[in-house]
Amino acid sequence: MHGFIPPERFFAYLTWTEIQAMSDKENTVIIQPIGAIEQHGPHLPIIVDSAISVGVLGTALSQLDARIPAYALPPLYYGKSNEHWHFPGTISLSAQTLLATLKEVAESIYRAGFRKLVFMNSHGGQPQVIEIIARDLHQEYSDFLVFPFFTWRVPHIAKEVLSAKELAMGIHGGDAETSIMLALLPEQVKMEQAVCEYPPELPPESLLSIEGKLPFAWVTKDLSKSGVIGDATTATRAKGDRILASVAKGWVRAIEDVYTFQIPKI
Repeated sequence: MHGFIPPERFFAYLTWTEIQAMSDKENTVIIQPIGAIEQHGPHLPIIVDSAISVGVLGTALSQLDARIPAYALPPLYYGKSNEHWHFPGTISLSAQTLLATLKEVAESIYRAGFRKLVFMNSHGGQPQVIEIIARDLHQEYSDFLVFPFFTWRVPHIAKEVLSAKELAMGIHGGDAETSIMLALLPEQVKMEQAVCEYPPELPPESLLSIEGKLPFAWVTKDLSKSGVIGDATTATRAKGDRILASVAKGWVRAIEDVYTFQIPKI
């Protein structure tokens, strides 16, 4: 059941009496991996975002100092994926359902005595939802420290192995995600069906962008026929191993920071 997560770090393997007896619950780091079940082109399974969350977290927890108490909750596989729902197989929650689910999970963790919760999100379509519920939870429970993290925002070496165009435009099912899936679940990657597809370019004088300071709302079928936004054909297992190792290392640092963090006093 624990998958990539080290069994001694898997929250669901604990008994209620073990949880009740824990010391230093206020600083114990509880991590909720959040992914999605959505299309990632013809070459990748629809579990990509969820697999990346659990794979990166498991790698990080296996390297984390054993003296730091940190536990992974069972992954939340479903997310807000309606930008992909024109492609068969995508399963999407509404923003309201995702907000309610995260709120109730978090409140359960709070009732158990824990005061530090990390939302580890690997799906690019829902950071805003997770930021909203994190702030609402802290506003309601002032001693509850909630961290709305995006998996890819820790330090990593992707810029060393990806092209400039891929770094700028490869936002879904491209080189990075395909490479890391070759490291995590190689038997589920169909490289013979990998494609390269970038969205049409906007006029060079335009201030607008797909993602950035002045984005426009889009769904995937507006940008891609295959469901891929990027170049999956250049992905390799060697790149994926390097990316996985570096992102996991960044997550070790992030968990360490959460463990010692306290809101600065004014």
